[in-house]
Amino acid sequence: MKYIKTFKQLNKKSVGEAGGKGASLGEMTNAKIPVPPGFVILASAFDRFLDETDLGTDIDVQLKKVIYKDINSVDRYSNVIRDLIADVKFPTDLGEEIIKSYNQLFSSTTSPRSAVHSSSARRGGFVAVRSSATAEDSSIASWAGELETYLNITEKDLLKKVKLCWSSLFTPRAIFYRREKKLHNTHVSVAVVVQAMIQSEISGIAFTVHPVTEDRNQMVIEAGYGLGETIVSGQVTPDSYIISKKDMVLIDINVSDQEKMLVKKGNGNKMVAVKKADIGKQKLTGRQILELAKICAGIEKHYRLPCDIEWAYAKGKFYIVQSRPITTLKK
Repeated sequence: MKYIKTFKQLNKKSVGEAGGKGASLGEMTNAKIPVPPGFVILASAFDRFLDETDLGTDIDVQLKKVIYKDINSVDRYSNVIRDLIADVKFPTDLGEEIIKSYNQLFSSTTSPRSAVHSSSARRGGFVAVRSSATAEDSSIASWAGELETYLNITEKDLLKKVKLCWSSLFTPRAIFYRREKKLHNTHVSVAVVVQAMIQSEISGIAFTVHPVTEDRNQMVIEAGYGLGETIVSGQVTPDSYIISKKDMVLIDINVSDQEKMLVKKGNGNKMVAVKKADIGKQKLTGRQILELAKICAGIEKHYRLPCDIEWAYAKGKFYIVQSRPITTLKK
């Protein structure tokens, strides 16, 4: 595969071709951390797409017109660029390569079939499609939330979502972010992660250093019902658990009422009501919290720096779907 690599073929040094997200997933997969399987459509695929369609030149022209002090100007040229990308035909050979990798993902024995609820190997299953910028997530910069992610995507819409991930490099937020981090004169490309979808019963975020007090001996885990995008985007208030990393002891629990959750419905996602009896319940048991804390501590030890980790829980097992450096620490 010229433009695609599986997670096993990537590591933390692969940022230039797989983006920060893709490189991180490859690194964790090879470190035996429980990551759902997947592959990355390399940044070279996007670069080729721009070159052979001459879109690269058109995009540069539009970006030069942006008046950064005027939000309407940023919005306008963002829409123009995204429309340009949407209107161009997807390269046939590249599309075939992506679909082939998608089908191989669901014929693999390593795919977590019980968690992804795929009906059969031949019919494929649902995937998460995530943008992965080639400007590396670091201790001072992170692309978290700047680019787009699509959940529960099937073969039918896969190529369309890949193009949307490509064009999300030019959302208003991403355009501002590049200027803020002084990357607007740097070549930044985007890879696309395609990962077996975990239909999480519970999901959330973990910070291996307390993000508020910056206590390096404490870890904070946030947990909510359903798919994790609602927590990442702030749509629901999750439970919060504080763990002492020194002796792996749970030292504080803050349970939040959660009335709605995001779940897969048909071929899409839908916000549904949480059962009344579950609204005020603690999302993870004490034993589950410590099990997850040990996995997250292992990730921090592997990377040797504080980590911001996205996780999912389904069918009795925890999965790690992303890890990046924490960028908000002052110390």
